[in-house]
Amino acid sequence: MRRCLYILLLLALACIQAWGQGTFRQNTSLTGVPGATENSATYKEDENENEADTLQGFSIKHLTRGLRHIEPLKPGYATLGAAVVPGRIQMYNKDYGKLPFIYAGIGAGVGAGLYFHKKYQDVPDQKYATYRNLCFAGAALVYWGQILDGVACLPDARDPDPGKAAVFSALLPGLGQAYIGDWWHIPIWYGGLGVCLYTLHINNMQYNRYRYIYKLASDSSSGYTGHINLTAATTYKDLYHRYRDYSVVATVLVYALNIIDANVFAYMKDFNVSDDLSLNVNPALIDNLDDIVSPSPQPPSFGINLTFNF
Repeated sequence: MRRCLYILLLLALACIQAWGQGTFRQNTSLTGVPGATENSATYKEDENENEADTLQGFSIKHLTRGLRHIEPLKPGYATLGAAVVPGRIQMYNKDYGKLPFIYAGIGAGVGAGLYFHKKYQDVPDQKYATYRNLCFAGAALVYWGQILDGVACLPDARDPDPGKAAVFSALLPGLGQAYIGDWWHIPIWYGGLGVCLYTLHINNMQYNRYRYIYKLASDSSSGYTGHINLTAATTYKDLYHRYRDYSVVATVLVYALNIIDANVFAYMKDFNVSDDLSLNVNPALIDNLDDIVSPSPQPPSFGINLTFNF
């Protein structure tokens, strides 16, 4: 089980870095290679500091600058801010009218849950436990909803926004695919999660069964006379314990791939996928490479620009 926790931690860190990177910045400029036109230009950051910070993933500086409206807030940072301080993204979006409902919903759910928990301790009636669980579930639903609402109301950096797609799929598997319009992906991911969760349930049930038999068979005073002896119970207990761990890892992998799928396909939405297979030849002006080392500028040279469409 410890190995599973390590894998979960690594996947969580990978998802946080993917969300933190978000999308291309608004202050990018087109810088071409010698002879390049606008179609063949490459993206380059205006400032080396911003580029380095983008490549390193999560940045406390960009989180605080975004929350202070100094620069656009990325969806990944917005999710983190709303998770730490409920209602923080509504403040960023200036949706102040939503704050009373958020705090009232979370506060009422937690307060009522604690009240019924105290009642259940005094009078162990199952209905108080049910009320307690429903109240805590309601508070968790409001908490989840304020994150989703805050990210959804952020301005899009592009259409569709890959950062939003990743956050949506993290909050609810398949929601990011619905956001970018890839509806046919949703049954695949829910089918995969369903298989993984069903396998997890079966393996956990079998593990608990053989663990119970193992406890009975290892206790000489229990009077156990079943056909499964101690050696077989130990073998099957360890086997289903391992299978249960594999099921947990498989479930987390499918969940993480669902997030990656939404993020990647959102980036690919604006790719040119036409059937135009052609070669365009145009005249072009090629900047002189000596300008890099020479203090005096040199006139450009005439050349040919080749553009492949495939």
